[in-house]
Parts: sequence; C-alpha cells; structure tokens
Amino acid sequence: MPLALGFFGLGTGYLIYGPQELFGWPKRDERVDGSTGVWGIWLPGFCQFVAGSILFVGLTWFQVFKEAPLYMAALAFSAYGIHWFAIGYNRLRMHDPRPNAGMCVAFFILSVLGAAVFFTVGDWPVGLLFIGLALVYASDFFAAIGVGFGERALGFWHIVTGLWLMYLMIATVYNISLGASLPL
Repeated sequence: MPLALGFFGLGTGYLIYGPQELFGWPKRDERVDGSTGVWGIWLPGFCQFVAGSILFVGLTWFQVFKEAPLYMAALAFSAYGIHWFAIGYNRLRMHDPRPNAGMCVAFFILSVLGAAVFFTVGDWPVGLLFIGLALVYASDFFAAIGVGFGERALGFWHIVTGLWLMYLMIATVYNISLGASLPL
C-alpha cells in the first residue's frame, strides 16, 4: 500500500517549506529558492505522484485495492503530486506566485471533497488531514494575492499539517508492518 510514501513525501515538503514561511528562516534568496524548489519537486511531488499512480492502477487495472475511499486518496495524491512539480519548479525558477491564487481555489475544493469523503466513511484521521489541507490552500490564497498574514498562516498550517502527515505515515507503517491498530 503506497499511502505511507505519499504521507511521508507531502509531510516532508510541508516541514521544509513551513519554517521558511512562518519564521522567515532561512531567508529567501536564489540559493534557498533553488534548494526548496528541488525538495518540492522530489519529495511532495514525486512521492505523491507515485503513490497516486499506484493507487489508481491498483484500483482500476489490477483491482488489488478494494476500499472505495482509496479512489479519493488516488485522486488527491496524484493531483497534489503534480501540483508540487509546478510549485517546486516555480520556486526553483523564482517565478511570480500570484497565479497560485487560482490553483488554491481548485485545491481548496479538492481538500473539502477529501474531508467529506473520509469523514463520511468514519476515517477521522484522514478527514483531519484534508481539513489541514483546506487550511493550507485557504492560507496560500491570501499569500498569493499579497495579504500580509497569508504567508505566515501558510507556514503555520504547513508545519501543523506536516506533523500530522508524519503521524499518518507512522500509523500506516506500524499498522501494516507490525499489525498495530493506530487510528488511521
């Protein structure tokens, strides 16, 4: 099951971007943007894209995954992974972040959909993840349009949601590899 990979990749990306956005550390410059851009492409971008692709293939071609909510997970991991390719590349190239405002609307809607799906099936830990994601995109919208508190709020939600993603990764690994029953 590729869930742990997707949780780990996104969580790592959030924990890399969050401190810079919330605390201004490290201060953005060409070198920092280059480094965070590369991390954005490879950790949250590639890990989520791989996780989403495996889920879609497993759900549709080989039907090895049977749980219906995994369709939402496949959509989310794939879409968020692809969008991180763009975020990382734009940061790497120091492109203007204002066009992210429109992206934020679409990903806010995707996040609300994910929360609705997972809370409906009683999976509150993943439902909480999607609430965190919705807060990330609401904050990112304000950051993109230049509202002062937007970037700090984005950093805060990146760190909080990144830590929750680390919990979800740990719970997934423990539950699958050790037969534990952590909430997931």
